[in-house]
Amino acid sequence: MHTQEQQSASPSAERRLSVVARHLEPSSSAAANHWIIAAPTSSGTQSVFAHIVRAPEDPILGVTVAYNKDTSPVKLNLGVGAYRTEEGKPLVLNVVRKAEQQLVNDRSRVKEYLSITGLADFNKLSAKLILGADSPAIQENRVTTVQCLSGTGSLRVGAEFLARHYHQRTIYIPQPTWGNHPKIFTLAGLSVKSYRYYDPATRGLHFQGLLEDLGSAPSGAIVLLHACAHNPTGVDPTLDQWEQIRRLMRSKGLLPFFDSAYQGFASGSLDTDAQSVRMFVADGGEVLVAQSYAKNMGLYGERVGALSIVCRNADVASRVESQLKLVIRPMYSNPPIHGASIVATILKDRNLYHEWTLELKAMADRIIRMRQQLFDALRARGTPGDWSHIIKQIGMFTFTGLNKEQVAFMTKEYHIYMTSDGRISMAGLSSRTVPHLADAIHAAVTGAR
Repeated sequence: MHTQEQQSASPSAERRLSVVARHLEPSSSAAANHWIIAAPTSSGTQSVFAHIVRAPEDPILGVTVAYNKDTSPVKLNLGVGAYRTEEGKPLVLNVVRKAEQQLVNDRSRVKEYLSITGLADFNKLSAKLILGADSPAIQENRVTTVQCLSGTGSLRVGAEFLARHYHQRTIYIPQPTWGNHPKIFTLAGLSVKSYRYYDPATRGLHFQGLLEDLGSAPSGAIVLLHACAHNPTGVDPTLDQWEQIRRLMRSKGLLPFFDSAYQGFASGSLDTDAQSVRMFVADGGEVLVAQSYAKNMGLYGERVGALSIVCRNADVASRVESQLKLVIRPMYSNPPIHGASIVATILKDRNLYHEWTLELKAMADRIIRMRQQLFDALRARGTPGDWSHIIKQIGMFTFTGLNKEQVAFMTKEYHIYMTSDGRISMAGLSSRTVPHLADAIHAAVTGAR
């Protein structure tokens, strides 16, 4: 551990500071003027940043910016992936409020720095949550887990580690995928390629294309996999398809890197949504897993996540952790304490954990109901096309199949905001707003004005 401040300075240290301060004081007004003249950014000169061009809005967060500027009373934001209640309001889980109250009431808690790897209880419980309570990998100490800044930070730390220490610098990501994925991996120093995933013709999984592309990937390449509730399509492989993917990847020595952003949020079951990850861990091979508690605990702004690396043996896991520390220390030194403490409080208390699973299932069930209601509304309107993909897809998002022109029409005429690829957040819908969305989709598809 490091000490960043001393409680009090020694007399000799104070004398040294005094000497330095006198040395820095200008001895005359002329000296002071000299200092002012030397400043390159003083008044009247052009900014050293004048050449900077304005960056484009983030395509996802930019949707919210446009939505906020709209004054229509019927406006609807289906762009950002954050859960909303039936009343369209953000939700703080009751179990989260209880955990926070416990933390506030504990007068022994302090605000000291965490270690570089984060809160130990949080790390241990996070690995257990995603890998399973009876995971042999955990029992054999083959797993190293570090607390990170939500899913994005977990992916970035993992990517930086791989760029420094893994022999293959190429990562294959599904096409399409979350818009931040290619940026995270590219900036970490990896070469990003894609494999086929979504089939626009069926609005389902392009399984044959997936197998062909991974089959032709170089031996040892890294492969990003969405653990469940694929973003943005909502299309997941079946368990049988996952098993085929696993066999193919292991036969070619491809390294799986799972992004688990929706455990429990997709099906309503924490174990069901972790099956893909556990299949890969069960064969004894190495796996990376990035976890986020943004969605399943509603801790979006707390930035709580974890990176777990499952290794071949305990000695390797220990050495991997030592190198992860060297990635994290100059990046953000150590993670924040509050959000991880909330998660650890819930996961280690049987009653709070049970209450969380009930609230989690309630969120997942509401999203599933919204899927059914939208499908029924489109069918009732006789909207052209097969919309069964809405109820076949899973998780927060639906890939509607709408094109850019149809999305622009819906925004202009119906004040409905979504990403230009036609992805909508089902969590942003309610029974009250489903008819409005169905009207808009119908109009966009039929060309009605």
